[in-house]
Amino acid sequence: MGGSHSREGLEISDSDGEEYEDVEEEKEQGSSGSGSRSQKTPTSLDEVDAKLKALKLKYPSRNPNLKNAVKLYLHVGGNTPKAKWITSERLTSYSFVKTSRIYGADDEEEDEDENEDSDEEGNSWWVLKVSSKVRAKVATELQLKMFGDQRRVDFVSLGVWAMKFFTDEDYRNFVTKFQDCLFENVYGLEATDENRVKVYGKDFMSWAKPDASNDSIWEDAEDSFLKSPGSVTPVRANQDLMEEFEEASNGGIQSLALGALDNSFLVSDSGIQVVKNFSHGIHGKGVCVKFDTGNYRAGSSLEHSTPKKALLMRAETNMLLMNPKGEGKPHSTGLHQLDIETGRIVTEWKFDKDGTDITMRDITNDSKGAQLDPSESTFLGLDDNRLCRWDMRDRKGMVQNLATASTPVLNWTQGHQFSRGTNFQCFATTGDGSIVVGSLDGKIRLYSKSSMRQAKTAFPGLGSPITHVDVTFDGKWILGTTDTYLILICTLFSDKDGKTKTGFSGRMGNKISAPRLLKLTPLDSHLAGANNKFHGGQFSWVTEDGKQERHLVATVGKFSVIWNFQQVKNSAHECYQNQEGLKSCYCYKIVLKDESIVDSRFMHDKFAVSDSPEAPLVVATPMKVSSFSISSRR
Repeated sequence: MGGSHSREGLEISDSDGEEYEDVEEEKEQGSSGSGSRSQKTPTSLDEVDAKLKALKLKYPSRNPNLKNAVKLYLHVGGNTPKAKWITSERLTSYSFVKTSRIYGADDEEEDEDENEDSDEEGNSWWVLKVSSKVRAKVATELQLKMFGDQRRVDFVSLGVWAMKFFTDEDYRNFVTKFQDCLFENVYGLEATDENRVKVYGKDFMSWAKPDASNDSIWEDAEDSFLKSPGSVTPVRANQDLMEEFEEASNGGIQSLALGALDNSFLVSDSGIQVVKNFSHGIHGKGVCVKFDTGNYRAGSSLEHSTPKKALLMRAETNMLLMNPKGEGKPHSTGLHQLDIETGRIVTEWKFDKDGTDITMRDITNDSKGAQLDPSESTFLGLDDNRLCRWDMRDRKGMVQNLATASTPVLNWTQGHQFSRGTNFQCFATTGDGSIVVGSLDGKIRLYSKSSMRQAKTAFPGLGSPITHVDVTFDGKWILGTTDTYLILICTLFSDKDGKTKTGFSGRMGNKISAPRLLKLTPLDSHLAGANNKFHGGQFSWVTEDGKQERHLVATVGKFSVIWNFQQVKNSAHECYQNQEGLKSCYCYKIVLKDESIVDSRFMHDKFAVSDSPEAPLVVATPMKVSSFSISSRR
């Protein structure tokens, strides 16, 4: 399966006085096929409106007595050649109601805006109703996309819909009300300036009112990108994805551990498959370290459990494998150390603090390039309320005999156990060892490499849990993953002396610029599936000062989605025109696979070749792994 561009919504441009009638009485929803239709059937909203206008029907364009009047369209045919927009309602209206009954029968008594109706526990939410066909909770899952120049919004609710407004004022009123309802549904507070300060903090008002935000720091960062020594190869708009290799696995791939040297590793149900790194991707060597009892100590928990986390260390000669202590739970009480050269487990480590067994949710290297250090003996650990550094060296300076010793205990050398619920979920490190941590409440905290006790900067959440986080080698950019979007944050600010710093080294104060969001179009979101969520958002892989990451990649369902980093940072980018609220970028390429994707990551930039400005992309599914090159050829 190759790569494709995002399927952008089709433009419409009708006049305020346009006359209106149904084109087809179709009942198809979402991605269902459109059946056998004449080739003359209009496929875009432009054509629909043009044909209606040509008919010169006597229907009025709007009913002056109808409150919140809109035109409603439905997208049918998915991404097939027969895909098209059809008119669902010649004239209808929308309303926002507050209710505990989000789905179900339409209630006449809820026809008025702001009708209060709560459940037994007093819980209620804002719901968007359009005609009798749409009834959905106001949430990011609607994937609302704005087309200000067309007075139009698209969204997902058991199908892909478009609403057209008759005046600019109608459009602006809807967008404002939608954003206010979303704020209240997320935070449980009325959308007032006072409550926005309460939620975001006075230093982060640019997040609440991005239109008034100063974007100059993004422009400065873009200038530095263009001057970067790593940017000698121009980034072209016509870059395409070309599949190079597809390698079958031994079955059940659970995770991907990319190496920057000779090999990478596929962790599966049956063992660890070793693959060879090339400039055009990864290719199998046929070597597999099996998970069998001969590799493990008696009673090892790894015998019948597949590792969920694999971390390369010591110049990629060792690998740490972490297993959850229970199905469906991410926490682990210890890990196993695999010697890759011999294919055997050499140590089973236990997490212990002050004589008490503790758990870890995640582990990562001390810095972004630390896995290449042959003397590396420390790594970082994260749990719900813990951030720490572990040391594998024995305190007494003696080598333990694995055959006779009890389970060795890792040494807690640095860190902090927070007394209150921080709900840490994920973390990553920069090139100098600074740490970024994502939380369940959506907050992203920055810690310097010298202190894990107090964050230098804490970015407020937008209401969605951060499930994965990554940071550029230089620490200037952070990418947070949520279920429905990615959030890109610039950490640069100017201190009181005019020096440019990152939020890892100093308190940013009120010099913080608004973040940007990376989203799927409503159609692609619908095609990805209601139960599919973004995961594993990553920058391309750089471990050298002066080089700039070029792309971002994330996975959702069977899609691997790729954004051009420079394009996302460009404030003049066409996606950002006619938007209200936080700027959202919808320009991406998609790699579509036959089954759900486990992970998508770029190889180390040393594997980039002369005719490609980027190292290959590796996409792993449970049964196979594929490599793609980003080429400048059409």
